[in-house]
Amino acid sequence: MRAVVVYESMYGNTRAAAEAIGEGLRRAWDVTVVPVGRAGPEVLDGAALVVVGGPTHVHGMTRPRSRAMAVEVSRRPESTLHLEEGAEGPGVREWLAALGHVHVLAAAFDTRATGLAVLTGRASKHISLELGRHGAHLVTRPESFLVSGEKLVAGEEARARRWGEQLAAVITDLTTTQGGGN
Repeated sequence: MRAVVVYESMYGNTRAAAEAIGEGLRRAWDVTVVPVGRAGPEVLDGAALVVVGGPTHVHGMTRPRSRAMAVEVSRRPESTLHLEEGAEGPGVREWLAALGHVHVLAAAFDTRATGLAVLTGRASKHISLELGRHGAHLVTRPESFLVSGEKLVAGEEARARRWGEQLAAVITDLTTTQGGGN
């Protein structure tokens, strides 16, 4: 079966989480990990699972203004942040808005600052809602991977990999159960 992990990343943290999730899924799936700017409709063709993630900005998914602010921060002389290729383009919010009806299994993730989710927000919560509005069947609750300063917190990449493995197991069980009932 085929899975696609679509991600938006400003400084590389969400990309790292997406790649780790893809590694976890690869134990059971044929996986494509793709930045949102290259996730045209053809990328989803034949996919049984779509995992979508992005950074949390201002308590939710990025917006053009929040991405512009992130670009400005990276261009300051004292900044050690490195902007990801395509970071200035459309994000997950715009990609989801253009997404038609999809009949796939789905999951959502985000990267966010450490702290209580009520204070930091969670883009994954909004991503999940939008995926559901487009017909996707969510197979798990949204997941957050934590960033402190400029990097993923130690252990978060490994946790993302395990989350991918757990997704693969849940979906394998789900499809086995559905297939067995026919």
